[in-house]
Amino acid sequence: MKFGMMYEIQIPEPHYPGIERDRYHQVMAQAELGDEVGFDYFWTVEHHFLNEFSHCSAPEVLYGAISQRTKRIRIGHAVALLPEQYNHPVRVAERAAVLDIISDGRMDLGTGRSTTLTEMDGFEVDPEQTKAQWQEAIRMIPKMWTEDPFSHQGEFFNIPPRSVIPKPVQKPHPPLWVACSQPDSFTAAGEMGLGVLCFNLGGYGQLDERVAAYRAALKNADPVGSFVNDQIAALVIVYCNEDDEEAKRIGGPEGEWFVQNAERLYNPWQGRDVPDSYKFAVDAIQTERVNKVAQDHLDSGAFAMGNPDTIIEVMKKYQDAGVDQVLCFLQPGRLEHTRIMDSIKLIGK
Repeated sequence: MKFGMMYEIQIPEPHYPGIERDRYHQVMAQAELGDEVGFDYFWTVEHHFLNEFSHCSAPEVLYGAISQRTKRIRIGHAVALLPEQYNHPVRVAERAAVLDIISDGRMDLGTGRSTTLTEMDGFEVDPEQTKAQWQEAIRMIPKMWTEDPFSHQGEFFNIPPRSVIPKPVQKPHPPLWVACSQPDSFTAAGEMGLGVLCFNLGGYGQLDERVAAYRAALKNADPVGSFVNDQIAALVIVYCNEDDEEAKRIGGPEGEWFVQNAERLYNPWQGRDVPDSYKFAVDAIQTERVNKVAQDHLDSGAFAMGNPDTIIEVMKKYQDAGVDQVLCFLQPGRLEHTRIMDSIKLIGK
């Protein structure tokens, strides 16, 4: 099983002048250390307007910096938002190719369609159209890397014959992933030959049926790219400390902060008509996570907090559930940089 470093770049209040600069430099230092101790991937989100929860609005710029500070760790976009108001698919393909070049072939591209109204309303994105826009764009991007010239006529995008340059180093192209939460999305990912980035923090117990559905769909996959990326990665909030109880005492409240603030991102849906494609996510906030405390998440495996032996025990349960990579969320809430660095070192051992 592989291990990824996963970031939102969280900056809870109170803020001080220069805190964003400090946090970004801390994340880069953590990525360098993760590369040294053996983490396989560095991932971040793309989010906009989500003060405190995520200050990672231009991840490709960060990836460029990290590519020059690291040697072997792969760099994953988790995820590029594909509704055109966020990112035109040509720009996604171009930026990913440049990152693949300057990282010497270490780029993975995850994509998604956005889930918060704070972001969609801010970019004038119609929630009714995000799924269809994503479906069209994700089939275009790998062809931009392998066809020259590339052209496309579709519902949302019409591109005359053009050379989309540069081309990525990896041949035929970088691995492709998609954000998944609801069961149907695992099946859809398998049918399209995409790797799964599971962000729903439900613990390993929720994964058995979804993993089975994904693997079954892969058997008859019609991949959007040139190959099937048969991988499932699952998000876990991780803090490792030599002292098992101290890890839970320190990490638990920060994990709770993450979950509670993730829930609040869905508040703007109240009083709005929820499209069918978003009902599962909105309903899940009300039924699966409300009023849960750190111990509930520790019991489910959504949090892995403790000494190295405890962390290993949790990771083995994800492996048994069929997960190929754990996305270790290392910087929840106010967890201090020095503690995160120590945690990374312990996990690396």
